[in-house]
Amino acid sequence: MNDLVLMPTMAKRFDFSDAEIIEPIVEVPKVAQNVSFLDANTNAITMEELTNSCVVPTWGNQELTISHQDFVSCVYDAAKDYYHGESFGTPELRVSNIVRGRIPSALGKRASELLECEKTQFYQRMAFAFTIPSLFETLNGQKLELCVGGCRNYSDLNLYRQTKGAEKFSIFVGWRMKICSNQILSGNGVKLSFEVMSLRDLYKMAMDLFSAFIPSRDLHLLQTLSNTYLSESRFAQVIGRFRMYQALPNNVQRGIPKLLITDSQINAVCREFYHNETFGVKDNQISMFDFHNLLTQSNKSSYIDSYISRAVNATEVATGINNALYGDEKYSWFIG
Repeated sequence: MNDLVLMPTMAKRFDFSDAEIIEPIVEVPKVAQNVSFLDANTNAITMEELTNSCVVPTWGNQELTISHQDFVSCVYDAAKDYYHGESFGTPELRVSNIVRGRIPSALGKRASELLECEKTQFYQRMAFAFTIPSLFETLNGQKLELCVGGCRNYSDLNLYRQTKGAEKFSIFVGWRMKICSNQILSGNGVKLSFEVMSLRDLYKMAMDLFSAFIPSRDLHLLQTLSNTYLSESRFAQVIGRFRMYQALPNNVQRGIPKLLITDSQINAVCREFYHNETFGVKDNQISMFDFHNLLTQSNKSSYIDSYISRAVNATEVATGINNALYGDEKYSWFIG
């Protein structure tokens, strides 16, 4: 833990008593070409494409919703203010579930006859993340960088209502594995599905999250996972329990800690156990730190709106199983 670069002791604070609405950042750098933090079911997009190629949905009274690009810019701005003086990476954006439309003057045309200037589109789901490379730690030979991001889903909103309503967002701050972009999240650094009415409310939520986040707590947790190992047979037992969990009767499942990982993700964990050169089996055993990385690696196949909650669950499950190996009862079912 000697490589830990401490957080700034005096972060810039924001006085909300006489605040003005925050204008979105317009000069966010383009997406860097690196390993993605979220893969399946999504496409990469730049801020420029999102701003110039997509419309912004409105409420039934034609009042604008908070756009995806304003969401990214607002959280980016809050992070730059809170972690003042640090270096910031490029926001990486992922989108899915495109909704296509047309301008009013083209309502009577066939789809094949539409001109490009007559088409409209927006994405229901969007996720983003960016790292703060100057805030890092090295653990088990792997570099971890502090990472900030968020998700939102327009389908959570009833856009037909005739008055502007609250909008739902999820944001996070945590550590990211630089070599593979595996996102390490705990409840310590996540706000799920909170509601806001404005960019100012969103900014405040982000600042509150950064203020409450204790990075050393998650680093201590990861160090603890590094000191515990599963044999191949014990790993097989845990994976078997994972599969059984999906088929348990509801009354039995309710008495066991929640497991959000899917069958296809369990298959990916098994495959990577043998084939992942960085986090796979070594000398017929695997550390709980590596096991946790296999879980977070498989989480990259999640849909945008379940990505953050499953990342948190991966940490809870890995930590719980680790504790169960030392006699704790809560997750003991998963080790038999």
